[in-house]
Amino acid sequence: MEALAKSRHVRSSAPKLRIVAKHVKGAGVNQALVTLHSLARRNKGAYLIEKTLKSALANFQVKDVEGTVDLDRIKIKTVMIDEGPLMKRVRPHAQGRAFRILKKLSHITVVVSD
Repeated sequence: MEALAKSRHVRSSAPKLRIVAKHVKGAGVNQALVTLHSLARRNKGAYLIEKTLKSALANFQVKDVEGTVDLDRIKIKTVMIDEGPLMKRVRPHAQGRAFRILKKLSHITVVVSD
C-alpha cells in the first residue's frame, strides 16, 4: 500500500531542496524523520520536507485498514522536487531603471509504502 503527500508553492528553490531530499530517499521513515529533524535547525528545506513526510505518514495511517501502523516497515519510496512558478518582483535602481527579482517556488511530492 502507498500513500502520497504534496506540498505546492513552497518558498524555496528546487536545487536547495534536492540536496536534502538525497539524504532521505529510500530510507526508513523513522531514520528519515530523525535525519530531517536534526537538519531542520540549519536548513529550511529539511523542515519543509519533514512536514510533507509527516503528512504522507498521516495519509498512510488513514488508508491502513488494519488500524495499526508499524513505522519500522514503512519506507520512503520517492521524494520528488519539481520547480514551481516564479514570483516576479521589481527593485528600483539608479536613473529610473528597474531590476527584476525572481523568487523561485517548488513543489514537493513524497510517496511512502510498506
